Amino acid sequence: MERILIINPGSVSTKVAVFEDEKEKLSITLHHLSEELSKYPTVYSQYPFRKKVIIDFLKKKGLTPKDFNCIVGRGGVLHPIESGTYIVNEKMKEDMKNARYGEHASNLGAILADEIAKENDARAFIVDPVVVDEMVDFARLSGHPMFERKSIFHALNQKAVARDIAVKIRKRYEDCNFVVAHMGGGVSIGAHMKGRIVDINNALNGDGPFSPERCGTVPITQLLELCYSGKYTYKEMKKKIKGRGGFVAHLGTNDARKILKMIESGDKHAELIFNAFTYQVSKWICKMATILKGEIDAIILTGGLAYSERLVSLIKERVSFLAPVEVVPGGDEMRALALGALRVLRGEEKAKIYDGR
Repeated sequence: MERILIINPGSVSTKVAVFEDEKEKLSITLHHLSEELSKYPTVYSQYPFRKKVIIDFLKKKGLTPKDFNCIVGRGGVLHPIESGTYIVNEKMKEDMKNARYGEHASNLGAILADEIAKENDARAFIVDPVVVDEMVDFARLSGHPMFERKSIFHALNQKAVARDIAVKIRKRYEDCNFVVAHMGGGVSIGAHMKGRIVDINNALNGDGPFSPERCGTVPITQLLELCYSGKYTYKEMKKKIKGRGGFVAHLGTNDARKILKMIESGDKHAELIFNAFTYQVSKWICKMATILKGEIDAIILTGGLAYSERLVSLIKERVSFLAPVEVVPGGDEMRALALGALRVLRGEEKAKIYDGR
């Protein structure tokens, strides 16, 4: 039996779970007060505090680091890498510590996993971080050489649900073609071709459908006019693209449940925006279908918004002619991290090495 500790650091919390093989034995979200975190000037400087919180929690449950033969951390902002389970090494920790490619709470995942693993000479891994990049070369090109399309998306959940559906249809993930649409605070829609995500929208920085709080692709000339109007700073414009875009900009909320209630009460504008969202998601699904030349085993709808039957129904109406539509609502990151480690521990996959290049 493999006993695995999962560590998933977020901006104001640290999720911790214990797995015995595929079975989750316990899980908790350890919340951190803003006053506590404000003492630390950088994300990395929070490391001793977060480690102590995790160790204290384990003690309360009668556990210590010596009870685990594997520790898995959520992957952070690294140099672009291919999908897989990676051994935490010194190069990875150095890039995380120095926030070489960007600062985010998830950068602590690898560091915490490795430091706790050392107490038992256990193995430390990360699995499918947001920087997974398997795009084919021509998918990176835009209409100008100064602008390159980037792969930033919900890699962990995209890969996990695709593997689950592959099992369901009794095929290897590496033999399947899927279009996967993750719909949460951001939206990522990927073309999975024989085990690799060969094209994907940038779910973070203004590409693809709009989402609850991101604007997605917008008319670029209008964007330029606003940028040079003198009315907004760079930070204000960036916030319009990411954080105050999408549902927030149109309807003042990022909560799809509230929007559905608005529609039920007869709000036609809310209905228009909601329908426009499903229209754009459907359009991007169809775009990705062309990448796969129409040879699609399934279209997979996932993420928090996939709990909405209305949303799923509207998307199905537009895309079900392409392939069967599978719905996997939500996203279980902790389970996905555990399964990634198990594939290596059982010899089903080889652990990969991060070299930062």
